[in-house]
Amino acid sequence: MSSTVLIASNRGPVSFTLSDDGALTMRRGGGGLVSGLSEVVGDSPAVWVCAALSDGDRGAVRLAPGGRLDQAFDTGPVRMLDIPPAIFHRAYNAVANSTLWFVNHLLYNTPQSPQFGTRFRREWESYRDYNGAFAFALAEEAAHGARVMVQDYHLTLTPAMLRVERPDLRIAHFSHTPWAPPEYFSLLPDDVAAEVLSGILGADHAGFLTARWARAFMDCCEAFLGAQVDHGARTVAYEGRTTRIGVHPLGVNGEALRERAAEPDVESHMAAIRALVGDRRLIVRIDRTELSKNIVRGLTAYREFLAAHPEWHGKVVHLAFAYPSRHDLPEYREYTAAVQRCAKEIEDEYATEDWDPLILNVHDDYPRSLAAYRLADVLLVNPIRDGMNLVAKEGPILSPRCALVLSREAGAAVELGADSLLVNPFDVTGTAAALHEALILPEEERVKRCARLREAATALPPQRWFEDQLAALW
Repeated sequence: MSSTVLIASNRGPVSFTLSDDGALTMRRGGGGLVSGLSEVVGDSPAVWVCAALSDGDRGAVRLAPGGRLDQAFDTGPVRMLDIPPAIFHRAYNAVANSTLWFVNHLLYNTPQSPQFGTRFRREWESYRDYNGAFAFALAEEAAHGARVMVQDYHLTLTPAMLRVERPDLRIAHFSHTPWAPPEYFSLLPDDVAAEVLSGILGADHAGFLTARWARAFMDCCEAFLGAQVDHGARTVAYEGRTTRIGVHPLGVNGEALRERAAEPDVESHMAAIRALVGDRRLIVRIDRTELSKNIVRGLTAYREFLAAHPEWHGKVVHLAFAYPSRHDLPEYREYTAAVQRCAKEIEDEYATEDWDPLILNVHDDYPRSLAAYRLADVLLVNPIRDGMNLVAKEGPILSPRCALVLSREAGAAVELGADSLLVNPFDVTGTAAALHEALILPEEERVKRCARLREAATALPPQRWFEDQLAALW
């Protein structure tokens, strides 16, 4: 069976766990990208191509003809690829998450890293093989003239590889991350930088969350490939082909989010939070423990706020939900430990018998996160750099009165900045001042701002985001 619409992403819409007795259990896949895309393709005849991420996934693939899982929840057929674990590890951890993610989020400690030697060259070969596996599967699954939606930094080489195999296809690539400016992108070896860029230019349409990230990509194409770039028309011409560059902000389905947040499990968590906090004001953050999310500086800013404003002692609590991320990488394990150390220092300095100034939780719990949104007086979103950041959009949808303290380096700042308290994510003292300003914001003003934030957050829901990109491939 061949499909006229296909999606490719590292993580798929389903995952499998293997019990001690060898039984397989299927559940919906995690991650924001999967959640958003699952919502919009549920009624579409799309095939989703993804990688097997666990022993359970690989077991399911081996039981399915050609890795094709045709009864996968409500997302339609799934083609899951059993990529050899060593190749997957090098492609996913060493290149995608430790190199491309670090470059585009400007995360390197440059006096020490990166170092691109012979080990990296072997890792890069695995990244090529990984992308090639996706290109081959997509070529097999696609009907003549089909439209293929390739997702994110894990699959930057796939469009060009697929173009060679199937020139009849209409191909889009979408970057959910920021894109580095040329002077930082130049940290990559020249040939690797050129391969990433030309790989994406194998697509007919390359999409980004903001005009800023799109502009940075075009600047890199001009600097590293000598491509002909038309910033006004948003096109890049290279090696006889022209790729259109699109800007597609991603919003939230407000109705679906509110319905989920009204479920009994969320109400139960709200009651538990109220019991812990009482009638104190709530500053909320909800993040993965990911280097770009800037959690340590956020906690340090809260500590400075408490030092500068003793009048708030006993009257405010910071709920910091910092969920595990990429613990296969030592940098992330160390960062999680730093978050926990910083939280303990705040507790040791300010906690009293009847007041916990900070509640840190590192165990993922989606219903509890929704409960925290609903109770938030202030939402702190201060990433170093972020493609969009849907937390900044979800909070105002669920809280009628939260003030948003938002990093100017988040993609969401383009749409939400006018009604947020914008901060420089490196300015801890400035962030502490913004937290105080958010807490004392007059009630009428905070309600008006929150209403405008809610309108902006729901203006471009996932369904429209997806359909706009599909339409660009006609």
